[in-house]
Amino acid sequence: MLVDRFGRKHTSLRVSVTDRCNLRCTYCMPADTPDYCERDSILTFEEITRVVRIAAGLGVDDVRLTGGEPLVRSQLHKLVASIGGVAGVIKVSLTTNAILLADQLPDLHAAGLRSVNISLDALDEASFAEVTRRPGMQRVLDAIDACRSLGVKVKVNAIAMKDFTERQIVAFGEFTRETSIPIRFIEFMPLDADGNWDDSRVLSGQKILDLFAEQVGPLFPKGEPNASPATDYTFEDGVGTIGIIASVFQPFCSTCNRFRLTADGQLRNCLFGSDSGDVRSLLRDGSSDQAIADRMVAAVMAKKRGHGTDDLSFDRPSRPMYSIGG
Repeated sequence: MLVDRFGRKHTSLRVSVTDRCNLRCTYCMPADTPDYCERDSILTFEEITRVVRIAAGLGVDDVRLTGGEPLVRSQLHKLVASIGGVAGVIKVSLTTNAILLADQLPDLHAAGLRSVNISLDALDEASFAEVTRRPGMQRVLDAIDACRSLGVKVKVNAIAMKDFTERQIVAFGEFTRETSIPIRFIEFMPLDADGNWDDSRVLSGQKILDLFAEQVGPLFPKGEPNASPATDYTFEDGVGTIGIIASVFQPFCSTCNRFRLTADGQLRNCLFGSDSGDVRSLLRDGSSDQAIADRMVAAVMAKKRGHGTDDLSFDRPSRPMYSIGG
């Protein structure tokens, strides 16, 4: 099993399939096209499936595909089907900006995809373009409608940033109450390519709750078991769900059960850490499954107690978000 020094059992693997993206979100990407990984350094679907199979043998049962934007990777539905066929994997899900989702959803659904997290920070076109530096909000909303029509579970993730998210509170409150789709606000993390993050730009989870109370109505804890890092709230009548992921001011490191595989084949035991083990070299030099499993075990065992954003031990991550995978 993948258990670290602090007794945390790791059953969730985030797999980045590409570092490329079709948006340029200010909290993640630079305005101009970055220096992406060379294509031959990106893991193939067969290599990813092998890593997942080995991880499943160590107790991983939840695999989420991420990027960059995973849907810019051609034929992604084939990887979904391949991972879904791995013994021990119970859930295969996707995190996406959804610009390309509506067109690909039929194939993804046929391959077994039943859950998506959609990044959407604003519900008006001007604000959407402000944060993504690209148009496309309506395409995201159309993709959400397509998911609902196929019965694919949707959660919306919004990055909480001062002087931006405050303008979206009412719209998101109405959206979750009309659709029953959970909206999860994630505190702005120090993972932007431009390096402009500081904690004065973070809109805290508590402030979001206060804004809802002022502008929409008070929120009350749902009190339901939740395997995700979000703390869920609902309105007085029980309609709509607002989640808070307080990753900066109230980190949930003590219950973290996830680790990551980057698109170029590096293990990362913490989103805010450094590369924790080179898997690509083992995949390509004829190493055994046991050697790869041992590297996973060592990577997880080296995990720190916490990521340190809430104390003086914090060092800015060595990669921006698009190069790590969400």
